[in-house]
Amino acid sequence: MVNLNYSTSNPVFSGYIWKYKRSSASKMTLNGVILKSLFSIFLVGLTTWYVWDLVNKGIDVQYYTYGGMIAAVIFSILTSYKKKWSPITTPLYALSKGLFLGGISAYAEAKFEGMPMRAVSVTLLTFLIMLLLYKAEIVVVTKRFRSVIITAIITIMTIYIINWILNLFGINLPYIYGTSWFAIGFNIIATIVASFSLLLDFDFIDRKLGKAPKFYEWVATWGLLVTLIWLYVEVLRLMKKLAIRF
Repeated sequence: MVNLNYSTSNPVFSGYIWKYKRSSASKMTLNGVILKSLFSIFLVGLTTWYVWDLVNKGIDVQYYTYGGMIAAVIFSILTSYKKKWSPITTPLYALSKGLFLGGISAYAEAKFEGMPMRAVSVTLLTFLIMLLLYKAEIVVVTKRFRSVIITAIITIMTIYIINWILNLFGINLPYIYGTSWFAIGFNIIATIVASFSLLLDFDFIDRKLGKAPKFYEWVATWGLLVTLIWLYVEVLRLMKKLAIRF
């Protein structure tokens, strides 16, 4: 059986983020989460297409890419600490993240034609598989399972942060971003961890349905976007490494 009190691998769904006061107001529903998630994904696609179109016109989108990434971080922080703002900050996060994804996806398309669409297909297929595994209870979210995924998430993110800091000083880690077998193996592990973190998110959201306030549907949407976009980036990165390697 799954313990009722726990935190998920996605910090979006941690106990702090989901702390709320019980009331008789409208509650979070599955349909609400689905509709808001679809709308937010549409917003991501909208700004992704916009930046991609700029690239096709020969316009430098570097500022769009980095600006979108920074804005996404800011809106994530705001959503974390001001959950009631989530109906505004989550769509803004989606738009900002789309700018970032548009830049990296257009770059990948220029180097490897058709790769971004294949990465999107793999991401959506993975999402559906994870949802099926969760609903069919083929994979049960146990305390040990949570601990393993959470530990893996922290380790991977710590490595990425250290690498980012080193890059500021002109130091690169070829064992992370290169095309060596070690780098490819690391990317495969990161992709698997991102995939399985969806199971924890599904489980946590499922237990909050009918309990959390209505605006938490936007918080849930934000959480799923964080995981899905992370998964897409890992899949795209893995595909690029394999294409270069082979």
